Amino acid sequence: MFVLGIDPGLSRCGYGVVEQIAGSGAQRARTEAVALGVIRTDPAEPHAVRLATQMHELQSLISEFQPSVVAVERVFFQANARTAIGVAQVAGLAMALGAAAGVEVVEYTPTQVKQAVAGWGGADKDQTKRMVGELLALPGPPEPADAADAAAVALCHLSQAAWGSAGSHARARVLLPASGAATSSL
Repeated sequence: MFVLGIDPGLSRCGYGVVEQIAGSGAQRARTEAVALGVIRTDPAEPHAVRLATQMHELQSLISEFQPSVVAVERVFFQANARTAIGVAQVAGLAMALGAAAGVEVVEYTPTQVKQAVAGWGGADKDQTKRMVGELLALPGPPEPADAADAAAVALCHLSQAAWGSAGSHARARVLLPASGAATSSL
């Protein structure tokens, strides 16, 4: 199972593609990082161009890796309203593109992500980044921070899925009929 984790942002959007590989017999299941990175846009460019860049890059990721799930970090609060709007717009793009591709889309709060990855919802960024490195058997904590955060979101989903707690996160699946009209089930 491939999970595409997204840490949304207009200037820097982190992504982490994580694969869960089932074990057989005495061999345990393992989780591997397939791709970690950041989609960057130039703040000097017009807002619409930056969103179009994010959209194109997110479409490319979904097309290349064909994830089973797109997991997006849900941001509740930003001190800067302008930053919050950009974050929300990129999160919306990621969710819409995943749904349009027929992929399950889920959201997790930062507290849920930290709880799942570091064992404590109040963990700081360094603790979470170190645990991402450990859980993915990387030689060290992943860099940059946006990519590590996105991998943490993907790992959070795998943790939730392993516990079978379908009610603990928001699910949205959009089915696009041939007419183009969208129907949804939550």
